[in-house]
Order: sequence, then structure tokens, then C-alpha cells
Amino acid sequence: MELFERPQDENMLPFGGVAKCFGKIFTDELCRSYFEELEGSIEWRHDEVMMFGKCITTARRVAWVADEGLSYAYSGRSKQPAGWTELLLGLRGKCQVMTGAMYNSCLLNFYHSGGEGMGWHSDDEKSIVPGSSIACLSFGAERKFSFRHKDTREGVSLLLENGSLLEMKGAIQENWQHQLPKSKRVLGPRISLTFRLMR
Repeated sequence: MELFERPQDENMLPFGGVAKCFGKIFTDELCRSYFEELEGSIEWRHDEVMMFGKCITTARRVAWVADEGLSYAYSGRSKQPAGWTELLLGLRGKCQVMTGAMYNSCLLNFYHSGGEGMGWHSDDEKSIVPGSSIACLSFGAERKFSFRHKDTREGVSLLLENGSLLEMKGAIQENWQHQLPKSKRVLGPRISLTFRLMR
């Protein structure tokens, strides 16, 4: 699997969609401040997903915020959003400037260590506007992030560093899966903010 090392803000996928890494867009000081505020101010909850007909409670914790009137369903569960905080509105605005796209919701994930991750999946829920931009901000521990084509199984990976921004758009969710693999080498926590455009 190729580890992506091309220039920032260039499509890292060979075909079938767009994935751009803008690299680190915040200073270390801001990253520390944002992480601490997100950890302490967000109402984190363990996620519940349906797998093989059973309800599984995940080790990672999640939260979801969105504009008024939106709801979100995935893995057989319907989510009702919390309201935007001042910090999340500011971070959304930064992502919108960087990507040129608009977002009306944000899914937040709190990974306590490298022992927690996310398996292969696509963000192709019917509630997400097809082909729209998804912007992912990372704070905390650096983590590997991988893409795998659904047909060819061709793969691309990158390292999401503290304060980095990754954008996915176009046909990527139709053609590619992505994952955050577990790693025993990663001891620190990571918070990801995934900004989306919902129907």
C-alpha cells in the first residue's frame, strides 16, 4: 500500500474520487487549546452500531452537532444533533475557507489511544449529499489513515498529524473505502471532527 508523500492539496487517489490533504493548518499551541476545549466541553457518548444483527457499543466516544432540523442515521441508528459551540462554528468556518465547500453538520470521534480505530467503510449514507465535500480535522495523536478501492483493492495511506485537514469529495464514497487502523504504538488520544453536508 502506497504511503502518500506527494505535495499537499493534491489529489492522492489515482482515480474514482478526490482526497486532498492540506497538512497541518494550526499551530501546536492552538492544537493543544482546541483539543482541551473539545475534550472538556463536548458531551461525549459511546457509540452504538448494528453489526451482524446485534447492537455493539464502541470503545470510542462520539458526538454529533448540526444545524437545526437535521437528523442523521447510520448503522441502523438515528441520531439527533446537539447545537453548535462557538469553537465548532469557528473550526467549520476555517474548513469552509480552506475547501471552498459548505457544511451543516459535524460528527466528532474521540479515540482514547491507538487501541481504538475504525474499520473499512464508506461515508455513503443516504442522508449525506452525494459527492459533497467531507472535511476531517485531526487533533491529538498522529494516526495512519488508509484508502482502499472497492474493486481493484488498490490502496493509499497517509499520516494524519495533529492539526491537519483532510478533504474527501466527488465519487470517492462510491468507489473507495477508508479506515483508521488500530496501532499499539499510539498511546495518546485523538479527536477527529468530520464536517459534512447533510440533506
